Amino acid sequence: MTKAILRRTEVQKRTGLPRTSIYEAMARGTFPKAIKLGARSVGWLESEINAWIEAQVAASRKGAA
Repeated sequence: MTKAILRRTEVQKRTGLPRTSIYEAMARGTFPKAIKLGARSVGWLESEINAWIEAQVAASRKGAA
């Protein structure tokens, strides 16, 4: 199975989070860790970003029912 890797700009578009918030959440352990792709490049597994988004939706709707 092929695993897609998203670059930072795509992660920002999908999550609506700015760069700083992504890295702060990673440091807190509340956002998926980046994968080192090269000396100065990172990416995130698309599946982990999708799971994080789904968890955010579920958490926000938990008390709304």
